[in-house]
Amino acid sequence: MKFDVAIIGGGPAGYSAAETAGKAGLRVVLFEKQSLGGVCLNEGCIPTKTLLYSAKVYDLAKHASKYAVTVPEVSFDPARIVARKSKVVRKLVLGVKAKLAESKVVLVQGEARIVDKHTIRCGEETYTCDKLILCTGSETFTPPVKGVDAVTYWTHREALECKALPASLVIVGGGVIGMEFASFFGSLGVEVTIVELLDEILPGMDRELSGLLRSEYAKRGVKFMLSTRVASLAQAGEQVVVSCENTDGQESLAADKLLLSVGRRPVIHGFGLENLGLSMAGNKAVTVNDTMETSVPGVYACGDLTGFSMLAHTAVREAEVAVHHILGKDDAMSYRAIPAVVYTNPELAGVGQTEETLQSAGIAYDTVKLPMAFSGRFVAENEGVNGLCKILLSKSDRRVLGVHVLGNPASEIITLAGMAIEWKLTAEEWKKIVFPHPTVGEIFREAAL
Repeated sequence: MKFDVAIIGGGPAGYSAAETAGKAGLRVVLFEKQSLGGVCLNEGCIPTKTLLYSAKVYDLAKHASKYAVTVPEVSFDPARIVARKSKVVRKLVLGVKAKLAESKVVLVQGEARIVDKHTIRCGEETYTCDKLILCTGSETFTPPVKGVDAVTYWTHREALECKALPASLVIVGGGVIGMEFASFFGSLGVEVTIVELLDEILPGMDRELSGLLRSEYAKRGVKFMLSTRVASLAQAGEQVVVSCENTDGQESLAADKLLLSVGRRPVIHGFGLENLGLSMAGNKAVTVNDTMETSVPGVYACGDLTGFSMLAHTAVREAEVAVHHILGKDDAMSYRAIPAVVYTNPELAGVGQTEETLQSAGIAYDTVKLPMAFSGRFVAENEGVNGLCKILLSKSDRRVLGVHVLGNPASEIITLAGMAIEWKLTAEEWKKIVFPHPTVGEIFREAAL
């Protein structure tokens, strides 16, 4: 079977590339060995946000009196929360399938294996293509901790299916995944402890705002052990014992459940990648140029496989760039303004440079900080809660270099900042844009002023 484009992997990068190419009239085949939608749709972005929204509604109900609303009795049902999550996922997967069918994409369920840049085997069938796009995604990394093979632990998959809450939970890893699960389980009354090797949670996010978020969750009862290494794990009946080491010495934690969330790594094995002879970044990820083409002409890589920005929205844009290059359109990938969001309550979002990256690069900058209370809409909807907006401007011409927000709904307004950074607006140019009133996004105009 002959196709213009063959795509391996049906996650955000893969299905976006397939839809874009199919709509352009190319003959497309998409291979997916597990579930269409990839990690993001089935066991990542969408299901976690669905759980988190249930927890947020529960939080709002518990504190409804702050808004002069009486809720006599508040409760939750973990099994129904998980059932709703599964329903949302099924609905969205069907939506992706429908869009691919509309774009005339041939979907092949099975494990594809590359023979060469023009030939792919899947089952007993052989498929040929002019162009190949690799979108194999990433997988959970399990740390080589002593005793890890002898204990029962969760990854994000098991945590998403929890229908009976544990009394206590230790989370190893204070990154985005760890903090979001800490938010979910903490809101539902689970005793949560986060063990993080670094001296602050959420590496890569603005350090000051990460610290503020950590302080907020510490007030709610989440315990943080920073600059702490997990030395070993052991099973003690139904509980897991986590032995830790830091400058204060050694400490052992016993919990009903253990969640390992120390990161993800690109999937580079199991589909014949070695048959292409691609240039690799330290044998950990595939290197690409700004059109997402690899070192082998006609072969592209998008999404987590490149190891650069393991975010679904980055993958979607990369896929679009790759297909545009195949179609002969002038396009190039820019990583100047890739938003990052932590969907805790409150949310934390950032785009562009952080103070830490600017300092490391020796770039002179000015910092503008405003409490979120400068937004009337924020005050109206966040009784007794504050947040912070930070804008980083170049010292020479006051161009917007980075923006970071702690406070709801940071995820929804951060794109306004991303546009300012991508288009290289100055503070003077940004403040000329008319923001609707009252909106939380007006905080950016207030800061620019």
